[in-house]
Amino acid sequence: MISTKKIQMVDLHGQYLKIKDEVDAGIEEVLNSTAFINGPAVKEFQLDLEKYLNVKHVIPCANGTDALQIAMMALGLKPGDEVITASFTYVATAEVIALLGLVPVLVDVDKDTFNIDIDALERNIGPKTKAIVPVHLFGQCANMERIMEIAGKNNLYVIEDVAQAIGSDYTFSDGKKVKAGTIGTIGCTSFFPSKNLGCYGDGGALYTNDSELAAKVKMIAHHGQSVQYVHDVVGVNSRLDTIQAAVLKVKLKHLDEYAAARNRVADFYDKAFAGQNKLTTPARAKHSTHVFHQYTLQLNGIDRNTLREGLAAKGITSMIYYPIPLHMQKAFSDPRYKKGDFPVTEKLCGCVLSLPMHTEMEEETLRYITDSVLELIK
Repeated sequence: MISTKKIQMVDLHGQYLKIKDEVDAGIEEVLNSTAFINGPAVKEFQLDLEKYLNVKHVIPCANGTDALQIAMMALGLKPGDEVITASFTYVATAEVIALLGLVPVLVDVDKDTFNIDIDALERNIGPKTKAIVPVHLFGQCANMERIMEIAGKNNLYVIEDVAQAIGSDYTFSDGKKVKAGTIGTIGCTSFFPSKNLGCYGDGGALYTNDSELAAKVKMIAHHGQSVQYVHDVVGVNSRLDTIQAAVLKVKLKHLDEYAAARNRVADFYDKAFAGQNKLTTPARAKHSTHVFHQYTLQLNGIDRNTLREGLAAKGITSMIYYPIPLHMQKAFSDPRYKKGDFPVTEKLCGCVLSLPMHTEMEEETLRYITDSVLELIK
C-alpha cells in the first residue's frame, strides 16, 4: 500500500492536522482583528521565542535571507570587507555577502559534520576579514567555541546562520549549554515552511544579546526609522506577517517535540543502515544536539542518479543538498578558486543524498524506505 503513495521529503499537511484547531484559531483571530501588519501575534511570538532561546532580543523579519542581509548592514560592513563562510551551503549565505558589495571568502567543511572547517577558517583570515558566517548545517552546530575564540583573537563579528538548526543545543567545554544562534554576535534564521520551525509562507528572524545592535537591526528592518517618517539610515522593508506569526506562535510550543520526532526517525535510519559500507550515516557532534533538518547519507561506490531513480520508481522522494559547491557556481566564480581546492566539499557534492525527514513519519513508512534503499544498493 505504501508503494502506491508518494513519500515526500516533508509532510506539512500531516503536521498541520495535529495542530489544526490551534492554528485555525490563531489565524481566525488575525482575520477578525484585521491587524495584518505588526499585529499582536508578532510581538507575542517574539517574546515567546526570546524566552525559548533565552536571548535578550528577537527581531522578526520577512525571511531568512533578509535576516542575513540586515545583520551585515547593522554591523556596518562596507564594500570590500571580507566575510568567511563555507562553500558547502545554500546560496543565500553567500548571496547576501556579494549583494552588499562584500567579498565572500569560501572555505572547506569538516568531513564528518559538514560544518565549517576550523583550520581552513583560521588560515583564510586576512587584513580585510571582518566577519565569519558559520552555517549550522542540516541541524547541528558548528564548533562555536573555537569559532568564538578565533573571532575574539582577530576582532571579528560572528553571524550564525541557524536556518537549519533552530532548537539545537550547544555545549561548551565547561558544560554550559546555550541555544544555537545565541552564541555569536547575532543569529539569523528562516521560517520557510519546510524548516523545523516553519510558517505557512515566508518568515525569518534575527536574535542577539546586544541591545545596541538590536536597536540598529529593528531600525534597518523598518525603512531605517525608529520614529515614523524620521529615517536615520538607509534601511529595507522586512517584517513578519501577523498571520505567519500566529502560526509560528503555535508551532514553537511543539518545537522540542518535533526535534524528538526527527531524532527517532534518524535513529531508525541509523540502525537500518548500520554496517553498510556503501552508506555513511550522519555523524553527531559531541558539542551539539542534532535536530535533523535533513538526514543526509554519503554514498560510497554507488551511482547516485541510479539510486534516486530507483527510489522514485518506488514512490520515495530524495534530494541532493547540495549538488554544486558555491566556489564552482558561475555567480561566485573567482580566480582564487579552482576545482580541487575544496576536496571535502567537492566530494560531498558528488556523494550526498538526503532521505525523507519529518515529524509525522511512521515505522511502516520508514521500514519501506530503508528496505528499498538496501535492496537498491545491492
